[in-house]
Amino acid sequence: MKHNLKASFFLLMAVLIACTSLIAKPGKANAAESLDLNAESAILVDAETGKILYAKQPDIKLPPASMTKMMTEYLVLEAINEGQISWDTTTQISDYPYEISASSISSGVGLTQDKDYTVRELYEAMAIISDNGTTIALAELIAGSEGEFVKMMNEKAEEMGLPDYQFVNATGLSNSDLGENHPEGTEPDANDLLSAESAALLAYHLVNDYPEALDVSSKMTTEFEGKTLENLNWMLPWDNVNFKQFGFEGVDGLKTGWTDDAGYCFTGTAERDGRRLISVVMKTESKEARFEETAKLLDYGFSQFENKEVFPEGYQKEDQTSLPVTKGKQDEVEIASSAAIQAPIKNGEEDSYDVTLNVDEEKLNEDGELVAPLEKGEKVGTMELTYKGEADYGYITGEKQAQTVDVVTTAAVEKANWFSLSMSAVGNFFSNIFSSVSDTVKGWF
Repeated sequence: MKHNLKASFFLLMAVLIACTSLIAKPGKANAAESLDLNAESAILVDAETGKILYAKQPDIKLPPASMTKMMTEYLVLEAINEGQISWDTTTQISDYPYEISASSISSGVGLTQDKDYTVRELYEAMAIISDNGTTIALAELIAGSEGEFVKMMNEKAEEMGLPDYQFVNATGLSNSDLGENHPEGTEPDANDLLSAESAALLAYHLVNDYPEALDVSSKMTTEFEGKTLENLNWMLPWDNVNFKQFGFEGVDGLKTGWTDDAGYCFTGTAERDGRRLISVVMKTESKEARFEETAKLLDYGFSQFENKEVFPEGYQKEDQTSLPVTKGKQDEVEIASSAAIQAPIKNGEEDSYDVTLNVDEEKLNEDGELVAPLEKGEKVGTMELTYKGEADYGYITGEKQAQTVDVVTTAAVEKANWFSLSMSAVGNFFSNIFSSVSDTVKGWF
């Protein structure tokens, strides 16, 4: 009997250990495993705060194919914004983009040499049907050569803080497809590389810094040299019976991609009720799959998360409602948040958040006091939203942005008059003497 009990005990322990090993550990990669996403790598991000809502192997570097063009789009829009070029600037097509445009291995609109094309024409062909020749023409216009443009791409990636990237050309084609035209300074068989996290951060900067990019990416068609070009994004609100089934409410971008090495990938974005989400799926099995998996991500984000006011304006953290004041008519001043703290909160996790008070050390003297006079509403620090649940979603930017608000004084504190300050100084003097004498007397005994 004892033997059976002992065997049963060890059997039960083995089952418990096995079950425990199946439980998802907290972290980005397990944020929503119930999605059963059929993509090698994926991520979902809140576009305002940068909060990661879902991630599956988000940090592995893969060829992004034409999602590379998001960086080209960014640099074109930056050049327009800085006045280097305009939408109406014209350029002609050199031999290299002309050859690429005519090649059967790349999507091409069939460019014509000795003809002026506007930046708007070239940009729309690049963004809407992922044309490679027009992309190279824009790179040459901005930087003089694609090789120099690639340097700009990598410099901008570093500036943005992309964690995993390698840009070797402006289009996302493999350099081996470019032959002798592969950009100077890059290897002949190299590929552009991005992680899903980096692609999402690039998209985050694109839609926030240059929202006009969405004006183009949301266009279902554009006219180019008498031809109607149809957007490769099937999640737009198409009437076309072939695409209509993939339409998703609120989708207005952003960039498809496909090569043999990359598989089918897509960076999508959608806005509903003032909330914008950014999704990335990489290495899916088909054109259809990249949109189907994106729909799973966006459905999850819009149905399971809601932007909520977690802490109201004027919130005071318990036991940290005031700060000491010196040289003032009051010895302390109350502090509170200057604005409400809002964040995308997963259903059922409303109680999983707290705040951390960060007082500005430069505002304090060596004794940890504020020095009067103080104005009402004077900033003395920040209040940062902190998550205390099991799943660590993280932020695409590494910052808290909308999750951090200023902490300010709730009242003014006037500087004490000279008499009060003098009496205080005298009091402190005698208090120090008394303490010294008291300590001395105690030492006698």
